[in-house]
Amino acid sequence: MKRILRYFLICALFVAQPYMATAQSLRTHKVQKKETQYGIAKMYGITVEQLVEANPGMELPGYKLKKGAVIFIPDANTTTTVSQPTANKDVDVRQRSIRVGVMLPLHKVNNDGKRMVEYYRGLLMACDSLKKEGISVDIHAWNLPENGDVNKLLEDPAAARCDIIIGPLYSRFVAPLAEFVEKNHSLLLIPFSIHAPELYTNRHIFQVYQAPNELTESTARRCANYFKDYHPIIVDCADSTSTKGSFTSTYRRQLEINDIKYSLTSLKSTDVNFANAFVKDKPNLVILNTARSRDMTAVFGRLGEIKINNPGIQISVFGYMEWMMYTQYQQENFYKYNVYIPAPFFTNLQSPQAQRMQSLYRQNFREDMMVALPRFAMTGYDHAVFFLRGLHKYGMTFDGAAERFGYQPLQTPLKFERIGNGGLQNRAYMFVHYKDDRTIETVNY
Repeated sequence: MKRILRYFLICALFVAQPYMATAQSLRTHKVQKKETQYGIAKMYGITVEQLVEANPGMELPGYKLKKGAVIFIPDANTTTTVSQPTANKDVDVRQRSIRVGVMLPLHKVNNDGKRMVEYYRGLLMACDSLKKEGISVDIHAWNLPENGDVNKLLEDPAAARCDIIIGPLYSRFVAPLAEFVEKNHSLLLIPFSIHAPELYTNRHIFQVYQAPNELTESTARRCANYFKDYHPIIVDCADSTSTKGSFTSTYRRQLEINDIKYSLTSLKSTDVNFANAFVKDKPNLVILNTARSRDMTAVFGRLGEIKINNPGIQISVFGYMEWMMYTQYQQENFYKYNVYIPAPFFTNLQSPQAQRMQSLYRQNFREDMMVALPRFAMTGYDHAVFFLRGLHKYGMTFDGAAERFGYQPLQTPLKFERIGNGGLQNRAYMFVHYKDDRTIETVNY
């Protein structure tokens, strides 16, 4: 799963040290020197068991409270376990609190855990925000690390009461969770894992990310259609480690199906031969067969020479999701060459909504979000708002289809389609366009 995670969740640059886990509200406590679990529980009028329940990391062997750590404080009258697992399951979810289960690695042991803690924090922020809309949420979270025992967690009666379970991170836990939600007539939201064969037979599953081969086919088809009036130029960068050849070969097949002529060239071509691949009577679209930074920079340099020698020539570049990590250094070139980047998410940190989210996150958790793509807190926020609004409005029949209600995502668009007689997969995708007027637009499809 670590390799899969890197595919989608690229360029995490640093991680936050303080640790937070689970709670039923956003109330927090910053640990002071010599404080104990018993003392903190007594301070807030709760039991030690409730405190540990709200902070799954406390259950780990060797856990110790550390000065400066921020922990969750649950409401004193909140309980997350019941003796009858299916009690009130027949009550319409639209008429009561929505019960959400979270089964992710919520710990500080490694980067996976720290990322999922941030994702969970975003989910909690969404729950807090939705209170203003009259949407009540009961949350129960379990720490499910890579070496965890999911079947043991599923024995908890609270799990069977959940209307929706969010998880897992690791693909090997998908099968038992899928079987569990089908048995208990619940829903399963798989937020990151792309390996879920159960999706094709289990109608209770929602999967956010598509497998790479599916994305390649979809992106190539959309690219060929969207840029049908452009002259495509495919540049061979001689990168033996690249996996992007599958995209350019699929894209070429789409061009041939649509009877669109294209040119092939190479970074090693002479200036004359490289320039001959371009036309002047229509816009040119440049596609590399690698996402490597140094090749992208080299192509931009050669495109600059062509623009100097051919005033008025129109050039756009179609890139890859990995290019987002280079925005800080390449943004001027992205604007200059009308770069389009296909992506399942886009983080515009300059938007008022994103800046407000960052500010609230800092206020609630006394630290900034991790510098990563995507921003995990924003991902958790988007997922929670989308599904909780959906369940509140449509109940357990919510299918995640487009235009069920108005929601402008902070970062991750969601539009689910059913896969045969199985579950639902997110098909929302976009081209992030850096325009030569120094603005950014997203082309959704």
